[in-house]
Amino acid sequence: MRVEFDRDTCIGMFQCVAEWGEGFEKDTDDGKADLVGGEEIAEDVFAVEVPEGEELDAKFAARSCPVDAIVVYDDDGEQLIP
Repeated sequence: MRVEFDRDTCIGMFQCVAEWGEGFEKDTDDGKADLVGGEEIAEDVFAVEVPEGEELDAKFAARSCPVDAIVVYDDDGEQLIP
């Protein structure tokens, strides 16, 4: 499972941090979230493979984002959320 995070879209509600604290953290410099260990794959878009056992938390983080800045893909590349 892979998560992609569009940091430019993020509005800093930090619901993702509340749902998946191992995957997201608060950036106090600009008030947006950061995807922990994320690799920049496009301008302000970051991706990370979800560690085993954290899949449910990653899905909850994506579902809780009010601006759909988090996209979850399964191992076959199919978009699951949103």
